[in-house]
Amino acid sequence: MNRRSKTHNPEVELREVLDRHRSIRKYKPDPIDPALIGEVCQEAISGGASSGNLNSFSLVLTRDSERKQKLYELHFQQKFILEAPLLITFCADWFRTREWLESRDARDNFNNLVGYQVAACDAMIIAQNVCLGFEARGLGVCYMGTTVFSMGEIADFLELPETCLPVTTMVVGYRDEHPPKRDRLPLSAFMHDEVYHRPTPEELDDFYMEREVRGWERYMANPELKKMAEEEGITSLAQFYTSKLKYDPDYFSEVSQRIRTLLEEKCFFP
Repeated sequence: MNRRSKTHNPEVELREVLDRHRSIRKYKPDPIDPALIGEVCQEAISGGASSGNLNSFSLVLTRDSERKQKLYELHFQQKFILEAPLLITFCADWFRTREWLESRDARDNFNNLVGYQVAACDAMIIAQNVCLGFEARGLGVCYMGTTVFSMGEIADFLELPETCLPVTTMVVGYRDEHPPKRDRLPLSAFMHDEVYHRPTPEELDDFYMEREVRGWERYMANPELKKMAEEEGITSLAQFYTSKLKYDPDYFSEVSQRIRTLLEEKCFFP
């Protein structure tokens, strides 16, 4: 028996990868070997669940500096996008499948809201597998929530066809920072036994007590952010999260309408 077979413990290795996860926002300029990228993506796809094994997703890789510049603008000018050597846009994609159906004289389908829901889930499963694959090899990643707010523009830029839309984007590269691990709510806040348990006011206080202190301290450690919060009269983490400085409900309402229109235009919402 070789040394690896004696010491190899997949369970421990997976736990270590999960424990090392951080959202990395500073990267070295070192390029990533294309063979490594292909290996990670192939493993992620072959090891990922897919509804009906129809594989309703696509990955668009962006490495060209000029094209990264455009995505940098669409993702609200976050500097690390230009630093990292790779961006991957994960798409909910039924176009390929629907073309195949048509070529075989089968009934069309998936150009509906159910289709979008299924494809979005498929795309996120693969995205997380890719995340783990890169992190297991020592690279850093960061999911870009801004994908949702620029879905239409990103779709146009990447020339995505009908029934194909971006769901999330991942920045990938060799990390140039080692930030501390972010806190999470306690497991009891997430895990429900048999039916959903609505938390009592006391349980909510327990769930968010540590988050309210740590999160508020982290934001207030930024002098510019602290000044803006004070100008807006924001005095707590909860107020900050739904203020104009973070997740503005009015802006979310506007974006929600844009997404609905986009789903209609891409034939996901007839």
